[in-house]
Parts: sequence; structure tokens; C-alpha cells
Amino acid sequence: MSRNVEGQTPMSAPVLAAYSYCEAVTGQQARNFAYGIRLLPTGKRQAMSALYAFSRRVDDIGDGTLAPEAKQARLEETRALLERVRAGEVADDDTDPVAVAVADTARRFPVPLGGLDELIDGVLMDVRGDTYETWDDLKAYCRCVAGAIGRVSLGVFGTAPGAPGTERAAEYADTLGLALQLTNILRDVREDAANGRTYLPADDLAKFGCSAGFHSTVPAPGADFAGLVHFEVRRARALFAEGYRLLPMLDRRSGACVAAMAGIYRRLLDRIERDPGAVLRGRVSLPGHEKAYVAVRGLSGLDARTISRQAVRRRG
Repeated sequence: MSRNVEGQTPMSAPVLAAYSYCEAVTGQQARNFAYGIRLLPTGKRQAMSALYAFSRRVDDIGDGTLAPEAKQARLEETRALLERVRAGEVADDDTDPVAVAVADTARRFPVPLGGLDELIDGVLMDVRGDTYETWDDLKAYCRCVAGAIGRVSLGVFGTAPGAPGTERAAEYADTLGLALQLTNILRDVREDAANGRTYLPADDLAKFGCSAGFHSTVPAPGADFAGLVHFEVRRARALFAEGYRLLPMLDRRSGACVAAMAGIYRRLLDRIERDPGAVLRGRVSLPGHEKAYVAVRGLSGLDARTISRQAVRRRG
């Protein structure tokens, strides 16, 4: 047996191996996410990698090439695995490393596993080919696939002792998840269209003449694509402003992690706003030096202090 860095609960070799597997998956599949969680202490970083690996499995089923019926069956099998975790039926030497790591995470942290059920519900919406007429409709989907992950992550981060307003921490984590997901949707409109998916609300598409979709590197004739993007960017910014109120409630390193991940997406949003057509020409991303700058801002606590001052002004 060996101990995690926090030096609390002994960790068996199979559990350490399971976490190593999940960290490898995270590093390979989610560079922005992996960049952010590097700021966490080892135990929390391992837990976040386990939760990511489970979420990646669910997403990969939804994005895969199986027939819809087969995808639904696989997703229900994954839900059954989650039930085994919830019931404490996953042994350290189980052959599924993701199950082992998630089970250990659930023992170490007060993670609301129901959030992972919500993720499965959201991916089932993708499998069914659901579309969204209004922002409220899309918001329900985003809460499943991203807001729920924010709440699950909060179970690992915890809140700082004595921080004011923590009764609303889960709400802010959920809202921050929505902001990240809406940014993803804007970034990926062309890729999603190629896969037969449209996430932006039909009401918004009609308002800006974009109902024909996003199957070309240029907007359809008569479409106000830039107007649509700027409209959704403003919506995402409002969500970020609300969700960032979570930062002062977290300890320094957890706050730095959240600030880094959210900061990367806010900068993506800035780029999309400056050049809306870029999302039709290819994937918008940040260079490494910008990500490093965002991480430094997070570690310095600058974002958290800014949000705290804004909250004080609002209360005043």
C-alpha cells in the first residue's frame, strides 16, 4: 500500500495503476482540461482524471459509429457500471480501471454521482438527435452534459472553510459549466454540422437568417452569421460572469484550476468574437503561451480577487 500526497488514506497498487490510466486518457484526449488540473494537488488531480475518463467514455459512445440502438445499450451498460460504483461493488482489482478509479474517488470525496447519470441522459439526447427550439431547451441539455460535470467537480474541489455564500456554490458551478458548453458549441458549429448536429436554438438561427445551417466555410447568402455569433457570445459572457462567483469560494489551488480552465475558454470566446467566421474555417484554439498566461493568472488569485471585489460592490 502507498499513500497519496495528502497522506491520508492508503492506496493500493491496483488503484494507483487505475488512476495512472485515467491520467493518461486525460492527457491524450483533453489538453485544456489536463492543463487546468495540473494546478491541483495529486489526490484531487487523480480524482478529476477519473471523472474525466468516465465522462470521456460516455462521450465516445455518443460520438461513435455504432447504430443508435447499440449506443443506447452501451450507455445503459455504463449507467449500470455507475450503479455498481454507487453500491460499493467495484473491487480494487476489477478489470475496468476507470471503474476502479471512479469508485475510489467516490470513497475519498463527496462526489454527487447523480451528475454522471445526467451526463448519460444528455448523451442520450444526442443519440436521439434532439434539437433545441429555444435557449431554455438548449440550457436543459447543457446542464446535463456540462453543468452536471461542474457540480460533480465541485465535490472534488470542495469549498474553502469560512468562505461566504457557499450555499450557492453548486449553482455557480452549474452555470460555469453552461458557459463552457456554449463556448464549445460556438467553436464546433462546423464540425457538429458535418456530423448532422445543430445545437444552437432554432429561434436564434431564424432570427439571424442562419436556419440553413453551417455546412460551408462561408455563411449562407443573406445570413447574419456574425450577428448570431455576437449574440451567443454575449449570452456566454453573462454565464461566465455569474459562474465566476464560484472562484472566491474555493481554496487557492482549486480556484486556480477552475480559473485556468474557464480562462482558456473565455479567451477562445474573445477570439471567436473578433473573427466569427473563423469557426467555419476550422477549430479555434489557443497557443501554449496564452494557456500558460491564464494559468499564472489563476495561481496568482487575480481572477478570484477581481470577482470578490465585484461581489462586494454589488452587495454595497
